[in-house]
Amino acid sequence: MIEYITGHVGPLMFAALAVFLLIGYPVTFSLGAIGLSFGYLGIQLGLLTPALFQALPERIFGIMHNETLLAVPFFTFMGLILERSGMAEDLLDTIGQLFGPIRGGLAYAVLFVGALLAATTGVVAASVISMGLISLPIMLRYGYDRRLSTGIIAASGTLAQIIPPSLVLIVLADQLGRSVGDMYEGAIFPGLVLTSMYALYIVGITVFAPKRAPALPAEARTLRGAKLFGRVLFVLVPPLALIFLVLGTIFLGVATPTEGGAMGATGALVLAMMNRRLTWNLLRQAMNSTAKLSSFVIFILIGSTVFTLTFRGVNGDLWIENMLTSLPGGHIGFLIFVNIFTFVLAFFLDFFELAFIIVPLLGPVAEKLGIDLIWFGILLGINMQTSFMHPPFGYALFYLRSVAPAKEYVDKLTGKLTAPITTGQIYWSAVPFVVIQVIGVAIVLAFPQLVTGNLHDAKLDTSKIHISVPLPDYDQVQPDINAPGTGDQDGSAPPSAPSYPGQDEPEPPSK
Repeated sequence: MIEYITGHVGPLMFAALAVFLLIGYPVTFSLGAIGLSFGYLGIQLGLLTPALFQALPERIFGIMHNETLLAVPFFTFMGLILERSGMAEDLLDTIGQLFGPIRGGLAYAVLFVGALLAATTGVVAASVISMGLISLPIMLRYGYDRRLSTGIIAASGTLAQIIPPSLVLIVLADQLGRSVGDMYEGAIFPGLVLTSMYALYIVGITVFAPKRAPALPAEARTLRGAKLFGRVLFVLVPPLALIFLVLGTIFLGVATPTEGGAMGATGALVLAMMNRRLTWNLLRQAMNSTAKLSSFVIFILIGSTVFTLTFRGVNGDLWIENMLTSLPGGHIGFLIFVNIFTFVLAFFLDFFELAFIIVPLLGPVAEKLGIDLIWFGILLGINMQTSFMHPPFGYALFYLRSVAPAKEYVDKLTGKLTAPITTGQIYWSAVPFVVIQVIGVAIVLAFPQLVTGNLHDAKLDTSKIHISVPLPDYDQVQPDINAPGTGDQDGSAPPSAPSYPGQDEPEPPSK
């Protein structure tokens, strides 16, 4: 029994983690507890030395000293300030007026505003909750299908996963050892492709089932002509300018992601002040939420570090590597297995938990198979995005459930009695968008250039460098300076190299 445990500590450790997570223990404490427990077991079995855990304080200090992770609180704070200062409501009203005459105009408005919120907040909860509070009553008021309304709100909110400045991309870049800027550049086109697929779905609904997505009536379109143009100029342009300022400086290499996040946070405060919506209460709420999310990320990372240290100490990483590299189909088989595995885990874990648990294990295997880690990270990011939409544990569905009307209510504008949104309607609304996300994963898997083609070509590829050292011509016999007769005629050693003006004389060795 002891011999079996000694030879299978890695698999047993992974199985124990799965059991703890299924029971419902917090991820941070599960990772830390299993890492320490199996570390003690490994010491008792002679697999580890106590000196291994002396590296833990150094690793924790390294996490706290990692400047890349500063981008997380900066972008979170930026998004919360913009969202809670009423930017989402203004954007939805403006874009809704623009698309109002078109069938499905409100759905398009929700989708595009969701994409803009994704590019400013980077937080799924903020996008889904704000859009649910603002747009859902309007869509119900004008006769939109409930499944379409709730589905497009939840799906557009999850775009914050893949559209920069996504928080998960920062974490993936850190775990894979790649640049956050490269990860952002690689995610641009996949994010646009996914948004376009959502838009095509709405187009299909308006063509084949137009009653599910009607146009706004004329009395609801209150802005026209110069008023509408002015609204677009003062409401839509400033956040777009901020997005281009932040992401543009990162893509051009002018600013690091941390510096871009700091500029974004400052710009959000400026926009809130310009709109006269910056209050101490707003500032306090945004700082409180930012501190909670940042602490959540750091503690998961610390727990993951403890787990990984022990797991690699008992050669668990070699077990994972041997298992995955022996899959049929080479790197294609590996990618298919990883995506299916991630998709299944997404039923039970959120994206932060997935990023900190599986990415440190899968990244080295992908690199050994010659897979581009930026492309690999984007694939995982799109796949993890489905974790928010999976019934019955999708977080986006829970966020939407918390703000959707659960009882009948009287609409304030029309005075009509409106039926509630059921949980079943919310769950079924997610199914077509989960299918679209899976298709998006397949597209990025089939066309890697969607990711890699957006990266700078000028970057040095060390794998293509060949160093050629000319070898001596052995056809000519080289004299041996140690052989007799190669020095002076008397057999003495050859003369030393001549000295030149300005050349330092060698110092005698010290005793």
